[in-house]
Amino acid sequence: MRLYLLALNPTDSVTEGFLPAASRLGLDVTVLTEFPTAHQELYGDRVDVMECDVRDFRAVITRIATGPTPHAVFTNSDHLQTQAALAAAYFGLPAKPWQAALRAKDKAQMRRHLAATGADTVWSAELAAGEDPVALLDLPVPYPCVVKPREGVASEDVVLVGDAEELVLRCKEIQARRPRAALVAEEYLTGELYTLETLGDGRVRHVLGGFHTELSPLPYFIEERLTFVPAHPEPVVEQVLAQLDALGVGFGACHTEFVVQDGRARVIEVNYRAIGDQCDLLLAGLLDIPLFELILRVHLGEPLPADLGARDDGRARLEYPCAQRAGTLTAAPDASEHTVDGVRLVYRPLRATGERHELHHTNRDYLGVLRATGTDQEAVDRTVTEFLGAQRWEITP
Repeated sequence: MRLYLLALNPTDSVTEGFLPAASRLGLDVTVLTEFPTAHQELYGDRVDVMECDVRDFRAVITRIATGPTPHAVFTNSDHLQTQAALAAAYFGLPAKPWQAALRAKDKAQMRRHLAATGADTVWSAELAAGEDPVALLDLPVPYPCVVKPREGVASEDVVLVGDAEELVLRCKEIQARRPRAALVAEEYLTGELYTLETLGDGRVRHVLGGFHTELSPLPYFIEERLTFVPAHPEPVVEQVLAQLDALGVGFGACHTEFVVQDGRARVIEVNYRAIGDQCDLLLAGLLDIPLFELILRVHLGEPLPADLGARDDGRARLEYPCAQRAGTLTAAPDASEHTVDGVRLVYRPLRATGERHELHHTNRDYLGVLRATGTDQEAVDRTVTEFLGAQRWEITP
């Protein structure tokens, strides 16, 4: 059977998660991408890699139609969910509803749709690409508010602004970097940030737990630490799922970010794919389920079991050491794996020594990722603190 996997740049989710899972399932894989060289260097002859304008669903359909018969079309990229859904539907294959994929990706449309269905109303306004942000000053903007690209990812150019002058200034700064991007200004939803991880087949939906996310100091929103939450309060889960239902999200993996205000779950954004930044790799091991295989099986048209058989005694934390300034990384720990007091630690560098980078105020500032798993949260937290305290990252201006 042939799996067509749409991708932009290589990611750990694909390289360490989905491609090995596809191999275990006996699937032949064709990767369609704008960056074939980068993928080919990683995969060698294990998969077919073909150049394709994957942002254009028509190009994707043409490329698939001229290749081996498809049995599944899949992507774990935020940017390509709608294209993959349209291509899969064209060939009569299991797919996410393209409308739901679009609503999740387009943050302005998500807000409009949730408000129209009565699921939740968050004040927001859209600024078209190239439009003068002064136009926003005619609107009843609730300060402070959040400005972000309408279809952005990974906290790229997401910033909190405190007044009208700063709103215009920040919008112009983002427009200078992203002249073709539409922006969204929206109400700032205060509260602790959490995630809900789900997997469905359109009939059955499993809640896999979630994470408590700790962010960098404002005005930026860099995710610096995530602690696994085995089960959120049931009323909160029901409210988040109701909003996903309103959006039409229920097929495949979904990673939803939310806060709770006075017992009410308020969705920040919906990422209609598996959680990234190695959280998915951690989750598969922590729950002891073939997570990546299950996701691919759904896209092959197989139903999910009523019980995934997931462990419920796991505890975990992820840490992302971040660069605090621009410069060259001159000292950093190597990759390592070891167990301390029953806690499994896996550290992976995300930036090589000798590389120079600017400061981005996003996850592009990550220097590495530490995954820690065990069965006792206090032991996990203590072991993480001790490990990080013994390491050294140095950046030379």
